[in-house]
Amino acid sequence: MAEEKIYLTGKDLTIDQVRKIAFSGTEVEIDPEAMKRLEAARNLIFELDKRGIAVYGLNTGVGWNKDKVVYADRYDAYNKNLLRSHMIGVDPECTIPEVRATMAIRLNGFLCGNTGVAKEIAEYYKEFLNRGITPVMKSRGSVGEADIATLTAIGLTAIGEGEAWYQGERMSGGEALKRAGLSPLKLGPKDGLGIASSNAQGAAFASMAVIEAEDFIQRYRRVFCLSLEGLNGVLEPMDESVNMARGFAGQAESARECRRILKGSYLERPWEGRALQDPLSFRCQSAITGSLMDALEYLKKQLHVELNATDDNPCLLPEEDRMCGSPNFEPLTWVLAVEMAGIGLAHVSKMIAQQILRIGDPAFTHLSRFLTPQEGSVIAYGTIQKTVSALDAENRMYANPCSLDFLSMAGHIEDTACNSVMAATNMRKIIDNLYYMTAIELMHAAQAVDLREHPVLGEETEKLFEAYREIVPFLDNDRNMSEDIQKTYDFLKGYEV
Repeated sequence: MAEEKIYLTGKDLTIDQVRKIAFSGTEVEIDPEAMKRLEAARNLIFELDKRGIAVYGLNTGVGWNKDKVVYADRYDAYNKNLLRSHMIGVDPECTIPEVRATMAIRLNGFLCGNTGVAKEIAEYYKEFLNRGITPVMKSRGSVGEADIATLTAIGLTAIGEGEAWYQGERMSGGEALKRAGLSPLKLGPKDGLGIASSNAQGAAFASMAVIEAEDFIQRYRRVFCLSLEGLNGVLEPMDESVNMARGFAGQAESARECRRILKGSYLERPWEGRALQDPLSFRCQSAITGSLMDALEYLKKQLHVELNATDDNPCLLPEEDRMCGSPNFEPLTWVLAVEMAGIGLAHVSKMIAQQILRIGDPAFTHLSRFLTPQEGSVIAYGTIQKTVSALDAENRMYANPCSLDFLSMAGHIEDTACNSVMAATNMRKIIDNLYYMTAIELMHAAQAVDLREHPVLGEETEKLFEAYREIVPFLDNDRNMSEDIQKTYDFLKGYEV
């Protein structure tokens, strides 16, 4: 049974809906009242033109060319040239889910009623999503003050140019339209600027970063709990009263989830030789992971504003019968939140790295060095620490703020930027690296549990351990570690929680 359509209103698009549209192919419908707002802005465009008022992107050029006149008989040609000249992105190409998320966000932005594009533009975005037409779009080139270097790919497909994916096949934009039963659009005033001037790609990448971060936390948390069982660690830092006394929501939730995952574990009972307190990387896991969760909540709050508000310049105000030059394309508010979340992820990276080092150390586990099954003849996990260190170094680099790195462009008219797409991309790169690091931690955790002759595990950690051992067996002799890392990474990516 097909999933119910998502109605786009310009006001209440959620990150979860973006996920469904991007990954599940959920179809969209345009709310009639929202379409009326879009049409009111379009009508205002023509009224302003009749009054002889200079309208940026309508009867004038854009950027440094804002002083150049665009005449009515040249609207279609000018807007096509605007799209072609702004098609400046470079590889790698966006994935199909990334482009679908971008189109959904931009369509919802049209429906705020402040852009002034023709209703046919909005309808084509809807048709692209529902018929499975996905323009081939480059991922790099945006500086974050509207993603004009990349979003133009969608417009080019709409006019029958560029390339697109349709029914699993890559083809010209014109051929994709033909096979889907659509005709190339003729562009009118401000259509080109409306298509290009938006932060939809950055918002899409940031939304996907949130989705990927939250999915990662769910999987990592289970691996950590199995690591704690491999360490024979202490449960007291997850005590409900202790964490509630601290007052941070993320920390309390993280501790609560770990207690649930470990329900029934041997760690709930006294054990001879167990340490009084574990290293901070284990003891403070709920606090550090909770800090990331709190940062993600702030990011989600700011992204919700971005997903449901105009970022157009100029901003059409139909109810006031005017348009106004605006700073609404500046996404710094949520870009700063992305960078904060990236720093939080980098702290999690440091924590995981330290957990891996501790669980391979007999001083903390009272097991064999590097969790070898046979000391003196099997090296086991003695060299894998180098991969952990390299990945953590990358994460530290990706966590560096990039919103400050820009040039003054377009004849010094465009002299600020914030690199929204890059910031979100860096956040997602950290998450992917963390999956590899967590894979290495899972390898250690499962080995330690086996060396302890498989004590009673928690309800959720038992499920994880049994499922994992069907993919990667106990390390009884040295073997290709790269293969084990990749198998474990793939296992974690697909693990249902």
